[in-house]
Amino acid sequence: MYVFRLYVVGKTPRSARAIESMSRHFETHFKGMYSLEVIDLLKDPGAGDKDLVLATPTAIRVVPTPERRILGDFSDEARVFLGLGLEPG
Repeated sequence: MYVFRLYVVGKTPRSARAIESMSRHFETHFKGMYSLEVIDLLKDPGAGDKDLVLATPTAIRVVPTPERRILGDFSDEARVFLGLGLEPG
């Protein structure tokens, strides 16, 4: 089981693309084996403090440890998987 957090700010086109890209990548390769928590820092500004989120969008692989993170554009699946330390399954 994989656990991911995705930090975004508001309902902007960039946030929507990040959510759609991450969901598509994970559904394609990890269907039924992951959870994705989307955290909107506009709604809860302090939510990113525990993960030291300094920029958005930021994706964090929480489980399995150690944590891995990537930020920016998530459209390139290979870059996302490399940054999060994942092997497509």
